[in-house]
Amino acid sequence: MWRWWQHWPTWSGYLATIWSFGYGAAGLYWTLGGAGFPFAPVQANRSTLSILEATPVAVVGPVITAVGLLGGILGIVMIRRNGHGNLRRAVLALGWLSAAVFALAIPDYSILAIVALSPLLVIFAFTGVPGPQHDVAAILYWHRLNLVIIFVGGLLWAAATLAYQRRTRGACPNCGRADTPGASWTTPEAARRWGHWAVRVACLANVPYEITRVCWYFGVPLGITRDFLYMMQSTPNMLSVGLGLAVAGTIGSILIHGLTARWGEVYPRWLWFKAGKPVAPAVAVVPAALIAIILIPAGLMNFRIPFSPASWAVNVPGMLWIIWGAALGAAAYAYYLRRRPTCPHCVTINTPQPLAVVYR
Repeated sequence: MWRWWQHWPTWSGYLATIWSFGYGAAGLYWTLGGAGFPFAPVQANRSTLSILEATPVAVVGPVITAVGLLGGILGIVMIRRNGHGNLRRAVLALGWLSAAVFALAIPDYSILAIVALSPLLVIFAFTGVPGPQHDVAAILYWHRLNLVIIFVGGLLWAAATLAYQRRTRGACPNCGRADTPGASWTTPEAARRWGHWAVRVACLANVPYEITRVCWYFGVPLGITRDFLYMMQSTPNMLSVGLGLAVAGTIGSILIHGLTARWGEVYPRWLWFKAGKPVAPAVAVVPAALIAIILIPAGLMNFRIPFSPASWAVNVPGMLWIIWGAALGAAAYAYYLRRRPTCPHCVTINTPQPLAVVYR
């Protein structure tokens, strides 16, 4: 598995190309009248908050087809490593635009909800979902799964574009190092300084959400009307889910501190089976980066929810998830810059600083 992952600069381009042609073909199928158009109007409990929700297939279907075809061609250009000057800049612009639209703009909070509730979904798969939804299929329906597919496509395009960008500027596609010295802010010392600030911002950004959801659970209508609170109290499990997400956010904030704390690099004593052993950088960077990415579309979604001054807490705390995601991504990148090992794919060496130097 690790050997396969080490070749991501190669397979990401192929998978992004296949994904684009495949989704473009699906767009053509829907345009020609095929069933299953994922943005068609549906009953309220099956709709999403995607920017494409309830859009006409006669308009969106051909656009999906054209974008898929263009993306496939773009992927071939990246795989062949073609382009320099203005052509390279155009390829990079289209690649990063595709990644941003697919991973950040089109999805809603669905990916965040699936990740946050994944332990419960595993249990529900065997026990059934309590309440009127009955089974997991009532939660992971096609309109929602389609957003997950689009999100994955965005990640593939981000990886493919990053690899192309590094290759065409003469850097190692795996680690990004080049023969020329990097910017001063990427040094381990500098990353440690601004990484601390990124961690603080990430932890503070979710505090309003945590406070409001805990208050609602205990019957305090902070930032909402009493009628709205009564509606949530009358809906089975709604307040419990909000409380669970608030608790998960608090636990996440504690874990975020590991990106700058010593226990984030060396396993603490209370983990007796790992105590004293170094933490592999990927153990911290990969989940932190993934959560950072999925927070942003969830935050953007809150801007699409109608705003009411009397119930500002419905979506304003969620808007701050954009800041939370950006800060968490920066903190994860700072951690990576401090701890990245020697790259086996290039000759440039950037030896991580000893812990005694990092934490003096």
